[in-house]
Amino acid sequence: MQPLTGSIKRYDWGSVDAIPNLLGIASDGRPLAEYWLGAHPLGVALLNDGTPLDQAIAADPAMLGDTARLEFGGRLPYLVKLLSAARPLSLQTHPNRADAQIGFERENRAQLPLDAPDRTYRDPWDKPELIVALSEFDALAGFRDPKASADLLSRLGIAPHTELIFAPLRHRQGSAGLAEVFLDCLVLDEERRGAVTDVVTAAVRHLNDPGELGRFARTAVLLDEHFPGDPSLLAALLLNRHTLQPGEALHLTPGTMHAYLSGTGVEVMGSSDNVLRGGLTNKHIDAVSLVQVVDFTAEPLMTLHPEQEAPGLWHYAIGERAFATWRIDSVPGRMIELPAELSGRILLVTAGEIGLSTGSDGLVLQCGQSAFIRAGEQIRASGDGQAFLVATGMDA
Repeated sequence: MQPLTGSIKRYDWGSVDAIPNLLGIASDGRPLAEYWLGAHPLGVALLNDGTPLDQAIAADPAMLGDTARLEFGGRLPYLVKLLSAARPLSLQTHPNRADAQIGFERENRAQLPLDAPDRTYRDPWDKPELIVALSEFDALAGFRDPKASADLLSRLGIAPHTELIFAPLRHRQGSAGLAEVFLDCLVLDEERRGAVTDVVTAAVRHLNDPGELGRFARTAVLLDEHFPGDPSLLAALLLNRHTLQPGEALHLTPGTMHAYLSGTGVEVMGSSDNVLRGGLTNKHIDAVSLVQVVDFTAEPLMTLHPEQEAPGLWHYAIGERAFATWRIDSVPGRMIELPAELSGRILLVTAGEIGLSTGSDGLVLQCGQSAFIRAGEQIRASGDGQAFLVATGMDA
């Protein structure tokens, strides 16, 4: 096991102080959105001797374990992040493995540079995600029942000509109405901009309403504050809003449309940079690929609670092949055997202090510090703190 130092990412939606506070560093007043721990080429973490993690893996593939070498081509298949949002991110989804491979090959044949602004597929990998809240965390994720969305819009008191935009939610069967309205709301014309004004103006009258209508109205006004007049705001209102409390999580499978709104959490994902944006952004929107990838099924996305595997060890059981995630709640005097010994693992401390020991070697990590644990190492954790452990999912 070796200490690991992550890569800082500054995006304008990030919060100013949440991640610096976790890392134990001073805030410089600029947004700090993400802290990456992994071997992704856009933000490679460094081992204690300064070696980039991807170079260490290339020189010693056995540190990953057999599963990662055989199933994932000798690459670390997951990426661990601290994420902190002060304002909403773009409306987005990610492809499954088959779509990613096809899209990546298609854009390579078109000779699109990997960093081209109109490039959608930057690698041939899927990107499932798990977000675990460290603070109260708000997100839009998964489509609401279309008739329920139509009812909420009507209860706002929108104009008849605006109601016509959403009529397919009531009159078309299954996911067809959702898909039609969602894509229609990505059209940047004056009629759609007028509909945004109508919806937001109506929503202001219901900000203090109880229950789902008030929550719906507050979501509309929040999005308009950050994306004024953007028709994709209407598309975003077709999604369910979730509020996670610390320790709760959402599992976002490929094709699930989502947008994080605010809060701080630990995000674990497949190590990929494939993002298909569906609005609330100035970046490229690939409508053709979006239609192929998005799952327009309206099914409730359930809040995920971890399962206790042993005292102090909690597993977020989601069945992903690329990654598995545990939370460690350590108290003085208790030793916790770390799971997934056959996998290379990353451990990130999010509160207090965690000590790691092999019997002959030891390492103490404070809040914000992390370590890479090579495959085959039997590790026990102790201390008084909280940490997250991530391994290859097939070794869970």
